[in-house]
Amino acid sequence: MRLSRNVVLLGTVSLLADISSDMVMPLLPAFVVTLGAGAAYIGVIEGAAEGTAALLKYLSGRWADRVRRLLPLAVIGYALAALARPFLAASQKPWHVLAVRNVDRVGKGIRTSPRDKLLAASAPRERLAEAYSFQRGMDHAGAAIGPFVAAGLLLVWPEQIRRVFLFAAIPGALAVFALLAVRETGRKTTPSETAGQAKGGVPKRLLAAIALFTLGNSTDALLLLRAQSIGVPTGRLPLLWASLHLVRALLSWPMGRIADRLGRQRALVAGWLWYALCYAGFAFARAPAHAWTLFAAYGLVAALTEGTERALVADAAAPETRGHALGVYNLVTGAGLLAASVLAGQVWEHVSPAAALLLGSALAFAASVLLILGSPPARQAPGA
Repeated sequence: MRLSRNVVLLGTVSLLADISSDMVMPLLPAFVVTLGAGAAYIGVIEGAAEGTAALLKYLSGRWADRVRRLLPLAVIGYALAALARPFLAASQKPWHVLAVRNVDRVGKGIRTSPRDKLLAASAPRERLAEAYSFQRGMDHAGAAIGPFVAAGLLLVWPEQIRRVFLFAAIPGALAVFALLAVRETGRKTTPSETAGQAKGGVPKRLLAAIALFTLGNSTDALLLLRAQSIGVPTGRLPLLWASLHLVRALLSWPMGRIADRLGRQRALVAGWLWYALCYAGFAFARAPAHAWTLFAAYGLVAALTEGTERALVADAAAPETRGHALGVYNLVTGAGLLAASVLAGQVWEHVSPAAALLLGSALAFAASVLLILGSPPARQAPGA
């Protein structure tokens, strides 16, 4: 069976939006430095931005359960981010960048939970992991393409970072236009789809396991730092970053299909255990070849886990409460990622990089054990 029109369109929206975002993100730290700020202020910018997004993902999820149509919320979120990003070109002080990044993340916070609920309504229950994984794969494809587009523009206009910020508005606007083509049908869920659906929402043990894993899932920027420390030249780090997203883009959809057929919980546990192995590998890596191999292997983690987590959460909640469930999930993962990055950074700086990476590995293994030892579901749902 082919993916539904809405799933393909929402994947295309993610592709275009991430091309726009990742034309900007690799250049932002250097740009902030030119405005007179340093690494600490960059941390403040990203911490505030991600904290804002995490809170609004939860609030927009609750709101998504109260409105008749989800598409307007998603359109507002994507449009707000697309309109905000080009204003970076006019920034003259570090706080201007802080303000623009926060507006950008407000858009992300508003759109994410309604979009995820819309995705769940656009796919059969037995293909939820495939639908979410396709969207995540397109997201990663955009993350791989965006830096290359930015690099190409800088070849044409050397040092003209502000011009790249302006051009980032084009794929951002195209994402909004693609979203307007989505058809929100308001299809009613059939009895067979809701049979045995959990009345109490997402199992607390599942959320606890996700939170535990996320606490060890620090920013991937630390992996770039690790690669640089073991000999990967600075000039090749963008290629390493793009290769990671390329692997994720290529594997996400196939891994989502496998998760639906062989079991979503098994796929999630496999992804977390693979994460534990990869992080342990990064801890003991000693040569550039190790970094290239590990980055390619690490791409499989997102392919196994990102769509699968969302499918498990969406399937556990009744359709009328999915927005709230997805909002809680997004809040847990958003706050966890922020805490994980702070924790890993402290251990990295005050103990050692290997200790920080091994901590992430241990937490992923512990999350796998918690999920495996959890009470078996009372029903055998599609992909459970």
